[in-house]
Amino acid sequence: MKHKLSFLQILVLLIGVVLGSLIAKMAAGVPGMGWLSIGQSFGLTTARLDLGILTLTIGFSMSITIATILGLIIAIVICRYMK
Repeated sequence: MKHKLSFLQILVLLIGVVLGSLIAKMAAGVPGMGWLSIGQSFGLTTARLDLGILTLTIGFSMSITIATILGLIIAIVICRYMK
């Protein structure tokens, strides 16, 4: 059975990831809460194409932390109850 995500569900998922990332940054310096900011960053930091008159620079980076994963899980639970 296929389930199509609505715009609102995609928005809830994005909000969950952003809030999880924000919580990870805020918890980084707090004693006892630092474990929420444990994670890994990966991606393409910089790719540059110089054609003389045109320079194209592309970069992509993603940081996944425990708080980001928890925010995504909470958003998924919320989306399952949305109809």
